[in-house]
Amino acid sequence: MIHKLFTWPLDTVRFVGEKVKEEVDKELYDVDHIQQKLVHLEMMFEMDEISEEAYENQYDELMVRYRTAKEIEQEQLRQSLEDER
Repeated sequence: MIHKLFTWPLDTVRFVGEKVKEEVDKELYDVDHIQQKLVHLEMMFEMDEISEEAYENQYDELMVRYRTAKEIEQEQLRQSLEDER
């Protein structure tokens, strides 16, 4: 009981840290989220809300994230297939 009393603050910090990491990973490497951002970016460009230079910079950044997300997704699929064997 005393052990839990002293480790509770650390467990809470770790839990919150894990949740923050999950959200950051989702923001950065979730394929669906990136695709939505690409569509939104395209719409902003077509409606002249951003310059061509800003569009190209953001597009390049999103495509790098998209490629990384797809690699992560493929690695996770590969890993799950290996785990099933």
